[in-house]
Amino acid sequence: MYTTFPGTTIEAGASQRSKPDSAAEVLNNIFAAGGLVLSQVSSLTGLEYYIIQNWVKRGFLSPPVKKQYSKRQFCRIATINILKETLQIDMATKLLSYINGVLSDESDDLVDDFELYNYYVNMVFSDDGNTPPEESIKNVLKNYKEPVPGALKRLSKVLLVMYYAGQAAKNARKCNEILYELS
Repeated sequence: MYTTFPGTTIEAGASQRSKPDSAAEVLNNIFAAGGLVLSQVSSLTGLEYYIIQNWVKRGFLSPPVKKQYSKRQFCRIATINILKETLQIDMATKLLSYINGVLSDESDDLVDDFELYNYYVNMVFSDDGNTPPEESIKNVLKNYKEPVPGALKRLSKVLLVMYYAGQAAKNARKCNEILYELS
């Protein structure tokens, strides 16, 4: 059970976890006045500022505009933050480019980083532990309008990888907790 929005330090109350599109609502409120500066992004993701700057330098993320990160960039950072615990960072960014065929966080994507993050949050917040992830993905994407043939299949595959990467990270943390108790 997540108590924060995945990949962030933003707390998610029980009412938010049970509400579809809660990530979109929260992020729209956070970004209502415009972009965020690096220190705010760092605080909201729990990442050191130099890590984010390194991702920009390495091309995993476009540079901020006038020192401000957009909502789409923030969602890309949060998504990479989720995936980096179990995937190599270059594999995580390849996964993000798989949806659209390019690694871009500011173009007219088939599914932009904000939408992808919102779908992922909807999926993990609705996870009851009994529903197969493929079924959860179908439920989350039931209203998705495929802009081009194959887009739904690509998006579903990415969400499935993200689900298993998130589960693997959660299981690894639990293993470490148990091991720590043994010492």
